[in-house]
Amino acid sequence: MRTLLPCLFTALGLLASAGASANLDIRIGYLGYTPERGPVLSNVIPEPVDAGLRGAELAIEDSNSTGRFLKHSYRLESAEAASGEALLAQARALHEGGLRLFVVNAPADTLRQLAEAMPDSLLLNAGSADDGLRLEQCAANVLHTLPSRAMLADALGQFLAARKWQRALLIPGPTADDQAYADALRRAAKRFGVKIVAEKPWTFDNDQRRSAQAEMPLFTQTAEYDVVLVADERGDFGEYVPYHTWYPRPVAGTQGLTPTGWHKTVETYGAAQLQKRFEEHAQRWMNDRDFAAWIAVRSIAAAVGKLKSAEPAAIRQLALSGELPLDGFKGRKLSYRDWNGQLRQPIPLVHPRALVTTSPQDGFLHPLTDLDSLGYDRPESRCRLNGES
Repeated sequence: MRTLLPCLFTALGLLASAGASANLDIRIGYLGYTPERGPVLSNVIPEPVDAGLRGAELAIEDSNSTGRFLKHSYRLESAEAASGEALLAQARALHEGGLRLFVVNAPADTLRQLAEAMPDSLLLNAGSADDGLRLEQCAANVLHTLPSRAMLADALGQFLAARKWQRALLIPGPTADDQAYADALRRAAKRFGVKIVAEKPWTFDNDQRRSAQAEMPLFTQTAEYDVVLVADERGDFGEYVPYHTWYPRPVAGTQGLTPTGWHKTVETYGAAQLQKRFEEHAQRWMNDRDFAAWIAVRSIAAAVGKLKSAEPAAIRQLALSGELPLDGFKGRKLSYRDWNGQLRQPIPLVHPRALVTTSPQDGFLHPLTDLDSLGYDRPESRCRLNGES
């Protein structure tokens, strides 16, 4: 007994010192820049100006709720700017202050600049759906929590194939983002056997609120189609296509039946509780940018909990290993693709008041996981974040 007591006291002392050393203060930066949207003609219900930020804030609260048992505390330091240059300057100031973990809600060009300026940091992209970031312009220090345009279009393409809606009219808008979305729709149509019978680019600048009933049917008059695909990310005309088409057909894409990373109508697998907590926090509905920022912060917290470290390189390595425990209230274990850092996730297809379906659709198989049937797969991408040739 006399021999055991000193050993016991020594062990307790080691445990106490180990507990003391486990205290971690994790600082996470939120970088937000949303370019001027321009004169939106259908801006009846404006998009929230704080999209993304509120999701990150809620995730900090959630992470502190679970982290206190591990003596981990999380703090969000946000920087928002009216231009990419100003955001880059603020990011550098945070970086000089020792911050190395960032959630970024910004366009692709700004994200690339941030990744180049802070190569020793980990950036989680919660704001750009640009396919190039996942296809050939992959930055080694960037992970993506927002679905790419290819993932969204493939989610819709699978549903069209499942419903046997095999003929489509495509209406692309004039902006660069509209063209990128239209490219994703063309790729998905080819991939899932949907024939685009006609393309009618939108080139008008008139206000459709007063003229859609007269003009849209004539504009959509062409060879017969099963569905109208709209690429109008800004919302200039797409809201006035449903119910005004020449043939009585459904509308899908950026308006009508819409693939998205998150929506108010997602309620299963515990999502209703997340929605409720977000609404109490932000006094509005959670959107796809909010969810992308939320899951970005939660990814960091899950990695820190497993690693007992906030080292960016270690978090990145764990995320790309497939061993990061991650629950996104989507009914599936979420993980990051090891070749381009994209978060695998189911994609809800919704209209404003209801969830219609979730992709991947039944029957669309993949050798690894059916989640990789959405977006560019490993052989299609030149990115190799895992070091493979």
